[in-house]
Amino acid sequence: MIAARKEPVSEAGAAARRLLLAYVGGAVALAALLLVSLAVGEARLSARTVFEALTARDAGVLEHTIVWGVRMPRAVIGIVAGAGLAVAGALLQTVTRNPLASASTLGINAGAFFVVVAGTVFFPAALKSQPLLFAAAGGAGAALLAFAMAGGRSAPPIRMTLSGMIVSMVLASFTGAIQLFYENATQSLFMWGSGSLVQLDWSGVAHAWPWVAGGLTAALLLSRQFDVLALDEESARSLGQRSGTVRLAGAGLAVLLAAAVVSVVGPIGFVGLVAPHLVRLMGMHAHRALLPAAALWGAALVTGADIVARAFRSTLGELPAGAVTAAVGAPWLIYLVLKRLKAEGGGASASMSVGFRRRRAPFGALVLAFGALLLAGAVASLAFGGTRLPLGDVIAAVFGQGGGASSFAVLQLRLPRTLVAAAAGMALALSGLLMQTAVRNPLADASVIGVTQGAAVGALLLIVVYPEASAQLLPFAAMAGAAAAAAAIFGLAWRRSLRPTVVILLGVAMSAVCSAIVQVLVIQSKLGASAALVWLSGSTYARTWSSLWQIGVCVAIALAVVWWMGRRLDLLAFQDDSATGLGLPVRNVRLAAAGLAVAVSGVAVANVGTIGFLGLIAPHAVRLLVGQHSRQSAVLSALLGGLLLVAADTLGRTMLAPKEIPSGLVVSLLGTPYFLYLMYRSRADRRG
Repeated sequence: MIAARKEPVSEAGAAARRLLLAYVGGAVALAALLLVSLAVGEARLSARTVFEALTARDAGVLEHTIVWGVRMPRAVIGIVAGAGLAVAGALLQTVTRNPLASASTLGINAGAFFVVVAGTVFFPAALKSQPLLFAAAGGAGAALLAFAMAGGRSAPPIRMTLSGMIVSMVLASFTGAIQLFYENATQSLFMWGSGSLVQLDWSGVAHAWPWVAGGLTAALLLSRQFDVLALDEESARSLGQRSGTVRLAGAGLAVLLAAAVVSVVGPIGFVGLVAPHLVRLMGMHAHRALLPAAALWGAALVTGADIVARAFRSTLGELPAGAVTAAVGAPWLIYLVLKRLKAEGGGASASMSVGFRRRRAPFGALVLAFGALLLAGAVASLAFGGTRLPLGDVIAAVFGQGGGASSFAVLQLRLPRTLVAAAAGMALALSGLLMQTAVRNPLADASVIGVTQGAAVGALLLIVVYPEASAQLLPFAAMAGAAAAAAAIFGLAWRRSLRPTVVILLGVAMSAVCSAIVQVLVIQSKLGASAALVWLSGSTYARTWSSLWQIGVCVAIALAVVWWMGRRLDLLAFQDDSATGLGLPVRNVRLAAAGLAVAVSGVAVANVGTIGFLGLIAPHAVRLLVGQHSRQSAVLSALLGGLLLVAADTLGRTMLAPKEIPSGLVVSLLGTPYFLYLMYRSRADRRG
């Protein structure tokens, strides 16, 4: 009888301790961080000065004016933003039953930012009057696209997360294109696009806080209905729950909260992933307790991130808070992915089959056709540009029979650039083919799993740390960065036999980390917004013969290695158990293929910048023609990749001449529809 009385008391005591930790601990942490935030800046203030400014404000004291006029709006908008994003993440995780869901992992932040940037250029008056409407439309559209491409409510959490991150990449390419085309109109958005809390007055706070407070209140009123969503559909219906309506309401509130934040401070990622999970680890699961606690800890997280960002101001310059939250949140995503896979026994697969034709075209005929197209594209590239040259003059110059300005333009300017574009396209296509083979996923690529971003980090580190370094060192720095990113990914995945699911999700998280570092390095290197966007988008502008030799040698070695490993690479298409049964050392071959992909992409990034999607599109288009045949796919992918980048470079030089569009943006703009088609096909094949 005594024991029976003690048990409820013990449970009540544990619940009280959880509430104390979640609420009192969160409030104390937020209060302490708020005081530090008000004290840190160009002029450091003492805690006593801050306290006096808060309790006995004197308009005649400069320090008090700094606290209330400069730092307090920034601190308050950080609290509002963190609370809104955390509650949005908690709601998304509930309505999708996906523990990896948040406004950043489902593409909502990227969609909202894209529409705000587009509105800045095309509808500035409407955007100024209704910024929330623009951001909400973009966020909702991106979320629906990711949801549909993943396969709807039946999609596994990891697949939905991958679809959301890929949709974010697609939208980021379109956003970059608008920023580059309309540089003057969007110049102020470069820093803001990384998530910046800089506020000139209280207008941002006045705009955002009513929506965040109203969204949180509405979510609390629906908290019981959200609790029921944790049950299966049959149980929910037996309790009179209209699950579809509740899910729609929860998703709408999440989009509204995220849009309210993005419209003021830009996209700040991973807060909605970290804060709700942190609160759940404290034992908060009922939404009436979970949502306010998540808001509290989300506010503390963003406030702390802003403090860290400002702490580096003297050495790195003003950093966006979004870069800090990405650096913190991406490792958290890695932890959640590994935890999720462990709970599933490690056997889940994020592989997205998109099929291929059963009737294969003759390999020899395809080589001749692709080679002829590449040659024709190269000739067109030599003829077109800011100044169009007659075809006869181009041919004469190539064969050493021309002279004058035409010959100089062809041989010294356009020919090396065209050949570099062809070689870089080959390298990226081969890298994509090898990466897709290694992780057994046709939607994988060095740009998707973070290797390309790692190469960008290595190259920018060399520029920032050792600006006097020879340009010959740039490829080695890029390869080192790519190798470091790949080593981290494959090192974490090694104990799980390099399973495709583990590799690709860890790569998504690594991509976020490297992107945050790139943002910091771009700011530190003093690159202007336009120059930074050109480099990050990928460009073959002013490339020389030395770049051609570097990429060309790398491509030749890669083709030789793929031809030698052809049969073993073909066996990777089977499930691991089947391939092992056929005598294949799966993990070693997979690691070798991925390592070669990393090396090839690193050299390409060092010479032409970060170009995405090409390594996704070319291998798949070839696989539709020849099936799962690594040797034939390598040759044809290289030819098609070279053709695509040469065509992109030519279009980029001619569409808005004399202004040039980076080749990477052209590839993204042209390849996005096909890429979304691949995602749709993967969904259809999964259902079939």
